[in-house]
Amino acid sequence: MQRKIFGAMFAVVLLGTLVLAQAQPAGDDYLDVFTVQVKPEKRADFDSIAKRIAAANRQNNGDTWIAMETTYGPSNRITFVSQRRGYADVETAMGTFANALQKSMGKAGADKLLQDFNQCITNSRSEIRRRRWDLSSNGPTDAAAYARLISESRWLRTTAVHVRPGQVAAFEDMLRDLKTAREKTSPPQTVFVSQAVAGQDGTVFYVTSLQKNLGAFDNMPSMPQMLGDEGYAKFLKTNAETVSGTEAVINRFVPEISNPPEEVLALAPDFWKPMSTSGGVNAKGKTAKGAAVNAAETSKMNNKEQKP
Repeated sequence: MQRKIFGAMFAVVLLGTLVLAQAQPAGDDYLDVFTVQVKPEKRADFDSIAKRIAAANRQNNGDTWIAMETTYGPSNRITFVSQRRGYADVETAMGTFANALQKSMGKAGADKLLQDFNQCITNSRSEIRRRRWDLSSNGPTDAAAYARLISESRWLRTTAVHVRPGQVAAFEDMLRDLKTAREKTSPPQTVFVSQAVAGQDGTVFYVTSLQKNLGAFDNMPSMPQMLGDEGYAKFLKTNAETVSGTEAVINRFVPEISNPPEEVLALAPDFWKPMSTSGGVNAKGKTAKGAAVNAAETSKMNNKEQKP
């Protein structure tokens, strides 16, 4: 049970694209992603537990992650995302996460908290995704610009694309055509691409854009506008031949259950730093008075919006 949570959850990627990294890394870098489906009747309990986990890591130099909730898509779906430099980094983060919890509430308290976490969910999926900078468009030019983009973003639109067997090369060529078209638009459109390398069935790519508000998605050019008539016809043909299915969702960041990298936190502390940081978690794992407000209480939309 403990290994399941450590390895799956907070060894935790946005929507293949969320975590601080060099904009164009010299080698591979990965997104460690943990997605859970929360029982509707357990949502309040889940939020409370997730806040306590985040507070323990925040106060004890633990792991870092960004959390999001699916607003348009399956209700009560929560995703936690962290960047990893490799598989060894995943294992190191497991230890960092476990040590932070145990330092905060002791081993017995940490084990109990993780057991309670499992009681709040119906299913989960853990993935490692490789960032595909070669297929991404108009990415930030350095780490500081990347941190600024993440710190200012509030919404993400991600399309998961399932590629047919034997069609990966053709699909990648199509993404390269889209990359070229996006880089010619004005203003340039930033789109991130990642590819699942563990934890998924078949070949899955994730295409994500981040925005400061929902209205910004209205300003993104359509495929026909970017590609033109001939290019769009080629896109439709290739898409039909290479893709077996897609799922498009819109997520929103949830700072209350996130523990973002310091570089992101420093740029937008009013959003990313929970109001309850002074409350803390005591040795028994109980949140002190003044804990962060439940995400559901701060949402102006329906109960689908209770996520980071």
